[in-house]
Amino acid sequence: MFSAFSSIDYRSIRANTPAETAVKRLNGIGEVLSDIDISAIHTQDDMTRALWTLDTADKCIRMILAEFRGAPAREQVVRKAKSLVDAIELARDEISTYRDDGRVMSRACAFGVSV
Repeated sequence: MFSAFSSIDYRSIRANTPAETAVKRLNGIGEVLSDIDISAIHTQDDMTRALWTLDTADKCIRMILAEFRGAPAREQVVRKAKSLVDAIELARDEISTYRDDGRVMSRACAFGVSV
């Protein structure tokens, strides 16, 4: 998982403008988020890992926005960031639905232990 995040800065080095740098970083975060398969969440550990990834992506987005304050073409960056934050919230809601519907097993159930 860290390797996906570490490649974000490498791609942003080639950007020509601060806005392009920010958008490339946000696109990298989007790539990480697109790898989350909510239907593959079956255990509490799966859910925890997915939520941790979402939280980390959210923090990275906020850092990019804070770093980008006052730079030209800010609207493009804010629009992309908002799109990602909306996707994160949607994924969190979907994960909560999985948990509330009982589709996510407790750790004990996942290993065949009755609770």
